[in-house]
Amino acid sequence: MSAAASPAPTAPTALIADDEPLLRDSLQRSLALLWPELRVVAQARNGREAVEMFELHRPDIAFLDVHMPGVNGMEAARQIARQAQVVFVTAFEEYALQAFERGAIDYLVKPVDEARLADTIGRLKERLGGRPGLGAAHPAALEAVIDELSRRMARAPALSVPAGGALAADTGPLQWIRASVGSTLKLIPVDDILFLRSDEKYTLVVTAEGEALIRTPIRELIERLDPQRFVQVHRSVVVNLHAISHVTRGPNETADLHLKARPEVLPVSRSYLHLFRQM
Repeated sequence: MSAAASPAPTAPTALIADDEPLLRDSLQRSLALLWPELRVVAQARNGREAVEMFELHRPDIAFLDVHMPGVNGMEAARQIARQAQVVFVTAFEEYALQAFERGAIDYLVKPVDEARLADTIGRLKERLGGRPGLGAAHPAALEAVIDELSRRMARAPALSVPAGGALAADTGPLQWIRASVGSTLKLIPVDDILFLRSDEKYTLVVTAEGEALIRTPIRELIERLDPQRFVQVHRSVVVNLHAISHVTRGPNETADLHLKARPEVLPVSRSYLHLFRQM
């Protein structure tokens, strides 16, 4: 009689918690590219939601932003860490402690570098391969990391904004945008930009080849861009006119922009519809 076949391993699952929507979506896209077997089962906007979503979905991994309103990443981690693998996501290099590298908890610096994320994925796969007890392999070290992070945050509540990207010159028309991705500095020619989309803290810079996140607000960018080429079409969207394929009218004096080289459809709000009345 042949031996019974071993049950197929279940796909690993993850939760992403960050108060910045662009960061959540960017991390989810990178994970889908580098670890297609992983299922992101929930996204959370703060630590309270992170704990609630964790209790509901019981994911194997939690990606937690260190700084979130209300219940922060530290407090959420104390409730989650012994039950799942935790990866802290931080905008501040100062929080990248040696204890992370020893395997208690991993960390990623925003904007997330895909090479660094690939290393993290490799470590997560190794830990998940050793189930059960995947969340409590180093409980003492884990608690020490959380305590140290909490102390550092308390000592430096007003750390300056890190260089997640910047304009390439202080004055004059904008020709390049610098975007820091991990340890790599990307120089993006303005002519290559198809559109910009912002949330409260970050701006997504999109080209035909890819995208990057910077911390320069969209209101500062629009002041430096060529108005004959770049126009604001929504409070959070600026588009390169040369990148537009066609415009479709929507309800209530709105419209949608379709691009030549990307699948995204960009909204045009009522305030900016007059720009396209002749298109």
